Amino acid sequence: MFGLFFLILFAPGVSEFLCTSSDLEMSYTFCDSTAHAFMFNLTPCSMMNKSVWNATLTWIPRSDIYFLKIVFHVWYDGAKALLWKELLCSGADDEYSVCGTLKGETLVAAFDIKGSRIKFPKGNYSVIVQGFSDDSENNLLMCLNFTMIIKQDAF
Repeated sequence: MFGLFFLILFAPGVSEFLCTSSDLEMSYTFCDSTAHAFMFNLTPCSMMNKSVWNATLTWIPRSDIYFLKIVFHVWYDGAKALLWKELLCSGADDEYSVCGTLKGETLVAAFDIKGSRIKFPKGNYSVIVQGFSDDSENNLLMCLNFTMIIKQDAF
């Protein structure tokens, strides 16, 4: 009847190691100043010959999620490479399971991250993922700073 539930409370600025392999190393930190009840997992830990990663997320949000805008900032070897914004929850006809999660509820989600067909060159990538609870991007809900080191060229 009782299951083991594993959730980690992370302090801000503490790096959480995701994975390492012969071609990839990934970790993340929170870029806001509040501790989070959060866990993220990604498999396989490889950039070679794989176009889909399987991700799992366990999170207890600090506020209700009726509106959620995700902003990705990507840097490659220190140069800005991409800015991408996506509205996940608008409060009407939302298709994602995160939408409608209430403050303090445990959100558990499994999803695929479909990789680009582009081969990423060897180097250091920094990916800032921000979640906002408003369209003006003033109310920060979550901020993660992913570090991705690609150790070998895929081509």
